[in-house]
Amino acid sequence: MTIGLLGGTFDPPHLGHLVLGECARVQLRLDRVYFMPAGDPWRKAGRDVASATDRLAMTNLAIAGNPHFSLDEREVERIGPTYTVDTLRELHGQGLDDIVLILGSDALADMPTWREPDVITALARLAVAPKGMDEGQQAWLAAQVGVDTPPALVEMPPIPVSSTLVRERVRDGLPIRYLVPEAVEAYIRERGLYR
Repeated sequence: MTIGLLGGTFDPPHLGHLVLGECARVQLRLDRVYFMPAGDPWRKAGRDVASATDRLAMTNLAIAGNPHFSLDEREVERIGPTYTVDTLRELHGQGLDDIVLILGSDALADMPTWREPDVITALARLAVAPKGMDEGQQAWLAAQVGVDTPPALVEMPPIPVSSTLVRERVRDGLPIRYLVPEAVEAYIRERGLYR
C-alpha cells in the first residue's frame, strides 16, 4: 500500500490542503492520504496556535466525505515537539514503508532546518506542490536541500488561500465561505476561534 502523508499545523485546514491531497492522491496513485496535524509545532514557536483538539476536529471535518483521506492523530498524541522523522520511523515500524511525503515548495526549502532531513528523504519519497515554481526550479531547489532524487511534482490549480489569510479574515470580521469547508467555517464560528 502506498500512502501519502500530508502534515501541517492545519490552523485551520482550508481548501488548498484538500485540493493538494486529492491531486497528489490521483497523480501519484496513492491508496490513502493521511492528514496529520502537528501536536506541538516547533516551527510555530512564539505564535498563538489553536489547540490540538480544535485543529484535529477541524481537520476531521475538512476531510469527511473523501473515502481516500484519513485523519492521523499520532503527532497530537505525542508529548513535546513533533518531528517528521519520528513519525516516519514509527510508520515504518508499523510496516508502512511506501510513503510519499507531500509538501509545498516552501516546506521543501525549509527542510534543511528540520530534524534529520537526510533520514526523512531515506524513509519517504517527496512530492512537492509547485506554488509558482516550474519543474526545473523544483529540481534545483531539491538539489539545494540535499535531496538525491528530485521530488515528484504535484500539479494543482493555483488556490490563493492560506491558513494565515483565513485567520486574518476571521479576526477582521470578513467572510471565509469558499475558503474552508462549510463544516470548518461553522466550527470556527461556534468555537469563537481566531477572534
